[in-house]
Amino acid sequence: MNKTDKDLLLRLGAGDSIQAICDDAGLTRAEFDQWWADQTTERVPSTEGTRTASDLSGKVEIARDEWGVPHILAETDDDLFFGYGYATAQDRLWQLDYYRRKARGRLSEVIGPSGIEIDTVSHTIGLERTAQENLARFPEKTKRRLQAYTDGVNAFMEETRSSLPIEFDLLGYEPQGWTPLDSVATWQEFRWYLTGRLPIIAIPDLAKRTLGEGALLDDFITGEAEDESIVPKGSYSPSRTGEVPVGEVVGDPDEGIGSNNWVVSGSKSTSGAPMVASDPHIAFGAVSCWYEVHLSGPDINVAGAGYVGVPGVVFGRNETLAWGVTNNICSQRDIYREQEDPDRPGHFRFGDEWRPAKNETVEIAVKGEDARTITITRTHNGPIVDELLPEPLRTTDKVSARWLGTGFGDEITCMLDLAAAGNCDEAKEALRDWIVPTWSYVFGDVEGHIGYQAVGRIPIREQWNREYRPGWDPAHQWSGLIPYDALPALSDPAEGYARSANNRTAPEDYPYPLSGTWSSGHRALRIRQMLEEQEQFSREDFARMQTDTLSMRAVEVLPSLVETLKRSSDPRVLEAAGFLDEWNGRMDVDEVGASIFELFFAEFTTAVAAERFSGDEVPLVAGAISGYSVRLLRKDETGGSPPRNETVVTSMLRAIDILTERLGPEMAEWRWGRIHKIALNHLLSDRGDLSDLLKRGGQPVGGNGITVCNTGFDPNYLASIGANWRHNADLADDPPGLWAVDTTGQSGHPGSPHYGDQLTEWLAGRHHYLPLDSERARAQAASTLTLSPG
Repeated sequence: MNKTDKDLLLRLGAGDSIQAICDDAGLTRAEFDQWWADQTTERVPSTEGTRTASDLSGKVEIARDEWGVPHILAETDDDLFFGYGYATAQDRLWQLDYYRRKARGRLSEVIGPSGIEIDTVSHTIGLERTAQENLARFPEKTKRRLQAYTDGVNAFMEETRSSLPIEFDLLGYEPQGWTPLDSVATWQEFRWYLTGRLPIIAIPDLAKRTLGEGALLDDFITGEAEDESIVPKGSYSPSRTGEVPVGEVVGDPDEGIGSNNWVVSGSKSTSGAPMVASDPHIAFGAVSCWYEVHLSGPDINVAGAGYVGVPGVVFGRNETLAWGVTNNICSQRDIYREQEDPDRPGHFRFGDEWRPAKNETVEIAVKGEDARTITITRTHNGPIVDELLPEPLRTTDKVSARWLGTGFGDEITCMLDLAAAGNCDEAKEALRDWIVPTWSYVFGDVEGHIGYQAVGRIPIREQWNREYRPGWDPAHQWSGLIPYDALPALSDPAEGYARSANNRTAPEDYPYPLSGTWSSGHRALRIRQMLEEQEQFSREDFARMQTDTLSMRAVEVLPSLVETLKRSSDPRVLEAAGFLDEWNGRMDVDEVGASIFELFFAEFTTAVAAERFSGDEVPLVAGAISGYSVRLLRKDETGGSPPRNETVVTSMLRAIDILTERLGPEMAEWRWGRIHKIALNHLLSDRGDLSDLLKRGGQPVGGNGITVCNTGFDPNYLASIGANWRHNADLADDPPGLWAVDTTGQSGHPGSPHYGDQLTEWLAGRHHYLPLDSERARAQAASTLTLSPG
């Protein structure tokens, strides 16, 4: 790369406009576009031929299919994981570096001030420190897999130093070598991403401070369809057994990710064998956080998706077992309000004593600016986290956070053991030592068994509380952890199916206290409806279910909403009521009723929140009171709060004004797909015109945040989070395989044909096939790269 190219890339990375760059360089836009295409395509690694690697003991084949998905075939497991690291680095080297920097608090070094907040979180929670402590305690077998994966990443990194992924040149730096700690820290940050979510506790506390105790507060913070539990009522006796002390969850390691999933038994499948479906809901992006792969070695033969940077498979199947995962959202953290000694700052009350806190000073390097110095205060409960909360949620008191993830956990070993499990019972045993996050697994095996298992340890809190806890009161400390054998589980349920969708894990008769900010039970309810609507299912039926767009919220609300709107004398409101009256509740791209309902509901929740909250509090609270808003619209009894007929009409008028401004005056043209489009932004999309060069998406997409086809949206109604990976598996397939699709594509290189090439398939609800048979993988390969010792 010459100096001119380097300078142009640095200007793009700094946020300069394409027009300014063209003017200064004397380029037309067409010439710039060709230059950009050349810069991106020349960096795409070759996936054919032969390479040598000194860390290998034998041959490794990386046979990629028409989607660029690698089938990695090796004669030893160490070589297999070397190939896994090598292939991942080929496709996602800059993403690997971004993830580890995010985890280890070093993002600001390369992206500047915009990374300071992320780095502050990492250092405050102590992600790197915990990763170091965990790695030291991993079993030797896991350490070998991590080292082999590391060696593979580094082997490719050294090969490509002269032609790194374009993001490195846009930001003007080169990556350091990968280490096993980078993988563990990356996983640690993912654990925090799924379970930290401090504002979710802070919002109920704000509501309590504003509303006070009572029926109104209870109704305000109660969600939707909360009685739709994964494990049915009546499954438990009231007794508890085997409570585990906090910090004593597992023995020595040598002894032993929102989403949908469901499984049906052979009695409910057309093939006569169990079938599994799963789709995780994570923020959409131009490059997926999942890495699709097939690993075939002497002790493992598994296909599915792993989390980038971590040598495991999160979702997938092997020859005899298939599984799917959702986040079960049982709380693994608490926020404590602290009392500081006014005479001795830095001492915090606990019971009848004042305990000294520990202070830690951290310097954060910032690209283009002076380093920032932060001081982290750690109380007996955990670090002070005031500055990690949005400004409207802060109080005059100092608050700390306790998170189970700061203790030992080895989910990487669990994933490796699960990949080799032979049946449902072995799968449940493989996950016994899983600590963080709390997940819901469904399984099916070739023996005909199906099951469900909640994993991740849940603190026992004898004092129920959805807000901040008094940090000085010993009664609000965790008394232990729910033992693994007492966690919610199902084995061959009589219904012939099991399903989860971030809904309540267990019913009220579960003997241990559960707390969690579970999602609306609407997706779980809809999945149950579909599973009970027909006797047997094919793989095509499962694919159809994964793209189902029926809004159970709309189904609940429409009758009373339309009735209220039809009493209005405003012709625009009456016209909108007519569209809603004819609408079937499906959030399809061509539905006008979908647009009217969603914008109305957003305006209504905002109006309800604004009745008692102010300023920047309103949008935070509005997003958390959907259950309360639905009960108001249904005209249920709601904590002494009257119906809001006038608010309904004014909210509809605001929604009509917004839609008129955005889509024009003709209401019949207000199709949902005109406003609800999938947004696949790059991690550097905030830098000027880079967004247009790196992002993908923009197509109309159905669904919303509570439909099975999950496409939650941002304030502009762009779908920004949802099912970014889908798979299903039929245990009768011979040879065995997995059907899967990603929202984007396998490659993180903007110049690759596999950068975003799966989106069309995902939008259409189609899947591609990943065979577990090595010969079939070789036969269907579009390219093959062979790695040999040398």
